[in-house]
Amino acid sequence: MQRLINLYFIAGLMLLYSGIISVAAQTSRIEKDFCNNWKFYPGNNENAKDPSFDDSGWRTLNLPHDWSIEGEFSNNHPATPGGGALPGGIGWYRKRFTIPESNKDMMVFIDFDGIYQYSEVWINGNTLGIRPNGYISFRYDLTPYINFGSDNVIAVKVDNSQQPNSRWYSGSGIYRNVRLVITDKVFVAHWGTFITTPEVSRYTSRVVVNTNIRNASTHDSQVTLVTTIYDAKGEKVAFSSSDNLITKKSVLEVDQEMTVARPVLWSVDNPHLYKAVSRLEWEGIIYDEYETVFGIRYFSFNSKRGFFLNGKSVKIKGVCNHHDLGCLGAAINIRALERQLEIMKAMGCNGIRTAHNPPAPELLDLCDRMGFIVMDEAFDMWKKKKNPYDYHLYWDEWHKRDLEDLILRDRNHPSVFMWSIGNEILEQWDSTGTEMARELVEIVKNIDPTRPVTSGFNDPNPWNNIIKSGALDLIGYNYHHEDFLDFHEKFPGQKFIAAETNSALATRGSYDMPSDSIRVWPLRWDIPVKGNPDYTCSAYDNCHAGWGSTHEATWKLIKKHKFLSGMYIWTGFDYLGEPTPYSWPARSSYFGIVDLAGFPKDVYYMYQSEWTDNPVLHVFPHWNWKEGDTVDIWVYTNCKEVELFLNDKSLGVKKMMPEDLRLIWKVPYIQGKIKANGKTKDNKTISKEVKTAGEPAKIILSADRNTISAYGRDLSFVTVKVVDEEGVLVPRASNLIKFEISGEGFIAGVDNGNQISHEPFRANQRKAFNGMCLAVIQSNNKPGKINLTATSEGLEKASVVIETR
Repeated sequence: MQRLINLYFIAGLMLLYSGIISVAAQTSRIEKDFCNNWKFYPGNNENAKDPSFDDSGWRTLNLPHDWSIEGEFSNNHPATPGGGALPGGIGWYRKRFTIPESNKDMMVFIDFDGIYQYSEVWINGNTLGIRPNGYISFRYDLTPYINFGSDNVIAVKVDNSQQPNSRWYSGSGIYRNVRLVITDKVFVAHWGTFITTPEVSRYTSRVVVNTNIRNASTHDSQVTLVTTIYDAKGEKVAFSSSDNLITKKSVLEVDQEMTVARPVLWSVDNPHLYKAVSRLEWEGIIYDEYETVFGIRYFSFNSKRGFFLNGKSVKIKGVCNHHDLGCLGAAINIRALERQLEIMKAMGCNGIRTAHNPPAPELLDLCDRMGFIVMDEAFDMWKKKKNPYDYHLYWDEWHKRDLEDLILRDRNHPSVFMWSIGNEILEQWDSTGTEMARELVEIVKNIDPTRPVTSGFNDPNPWNNIIKSGALDLIGYNYHHEDFLDFHEKFPGQKFIAAETNSALATRGSYDMPSDSIRVWPLRWDIPVKGNPDYTCSAYDNCHAGWGSTHEATWKLIKKHKFLSGMYIWTGFDYLGEPTPYSWPARSSYFGIVDLAGFPKDVYYMYQSEWTDNPVLHVFPHWNWKEGDTVDIWVYTNCKEVELFLNDKSLGVKKMMPEDLRLIWKVPYIQGKIKANGKTKDNKTISKEVKTAGEPAKIILSADRNTISAYGRDLSFVTVKVVDEEGVLVPRASNLIKFEISGEGFIAGVDNGNQISHEPFRANQRKAFNGMCLAVIQSNNKPGKINLTATSEGLEKASVVIETR
């Protein structure tokens, strides 16, 4: 992870309120958020590249921005329901800014973390380049074209009109962050450090820092590179200094070695981070200062014993996630990402696969800080297409550059443990796949020889043309849990990772009985399924796609066998697009352990009972049925035994056997109360009740955080529940909830997790789905209070106050 810092931050304060960027003379480097006050036009106007173009009629907004999420759902959008059934098209962005004449001898760059897709950028009418890949980060040098002391205009054209180009919702626009970077002409190059720890023990660690120093000036320069390592407390723990002569218009690579005594090792439970500060100086002049955050850890994959981190056996308990943030769309928001990871961490998850593309850098920053084992993935296709307008069109020209940029950007993240060069690549079945795989792995290893390389295969067999290359360090299985135990027979001496598992399907709060009847929907990807008339899938863990399994089936295997190093479940969260097993009117997925709004489905608690040491006793389903129904009561727990009661009458005690992941009772429905008493491993009793709900009577609001930052991008996620007079959730409530907001914030989005809802995400109302919905509140740059009130006809209203600081 690399973060660029300003040594004299206060002295070099940048004033952006009027579009003026000021850099004090003593500043070595400055990096500034460049996301505010852009102009946006949803359409095409090629004249917009001209600096004199009149954009006064365009909308003013802040980045990151996804215009697709603002649109209406339609089966007629060329993205199709598989792409989220939302609009694409072309959009233009423009921004004016000024850099003082006093900074004319400095370098000026613009960094884009991601633009979806096919972007072209101009500065003052001069084209800077095109990047087709919507997920890649890139930099342009603005220096030759800057008008120092007067107006400058950046113009960006984003073309997401050729669709379908994705198998899931992509979003459209400058949907990741943008920064302006100003440096001296002698500076640490872009993504210019690589930190490795080739020798690590409890007592000492050897740290090697490789630094690329660029001299963009017209004369040779003498510089001292001083690298200092700090621990998480800010204490200096290592230091190295070297003098270097850098010839003009060149890049010099410098290696420095240091020793950190008694290092605190990065792990999923204690993700300790160090910081290396690289300073370029000579005779009292500071040319540059560059910061790299890293971790000290060592790991290995063993063909027989699985994955080891810092010498300890660790089972990778991961999930795959796509990049959208539900009702917020693809526009990156750090708090929304953090919330997702917090929900996964509370489940016991310790791994993330960035399916199936380079992630936002903020995701990896969070994984570094929170302790996740990341599979960093590059491509969903190579030269053979999966959609008519996908990345295969650009493969020949761009794959090398894009892969190099991904590895360079992400190789210092301690959370990144493996690279994936592709997901279910069609060249598995084509002879070209063998050499292509070797080429891609060579690209990766030339930049980062420290991590294993894998790929996710939906045909993991010895005759697979990519596996035949012999280039991969790990054999990645996508599904095929029935073949896991044959792995060593097929691949003697090789190492296993379950890159993608399950494809189990569920709608939160929907239950199909009998629960021991497994619904395989669809039997095969190209066979339509009838399914349920209301487009739901059962949440009992009794519904999965034909290529996958129930959650229980795959986890039992992974849990039992040491050589199965771990799994990445498809998926942690529901996501927009790919609404398997249905199509329209469905427009988002059913695969998630957590729904699109961030509300856990029942199976979440199976994993929590297995993956954490916290006492878990989860009883479901709800208790609102018809008299005479026989209801399957499931209990997910890590208690030794559970006794179930119906209206205080015991239905018996059941013990959790070693192979059990849940307990089941079949109970004739009688209105009232189901109660479970569980005896924990330390012989304490915990209880859970599920009551029959009456008619909807009132609204309950609960904010995940009642105090947020006022800086304009922080969020509070407010859960809305429709309950009866006694506060019991009404399990099928669908009341229309209307929101009123006042104070220093606004409603950024609303959701309810319903895969077939066509209500807009940008709105001040939402229907409850199975008793719940969500309002996402965003601060507006002013400290104060935000008041949110929820009302619904016939229900007692509710309010919540959120403070912004």
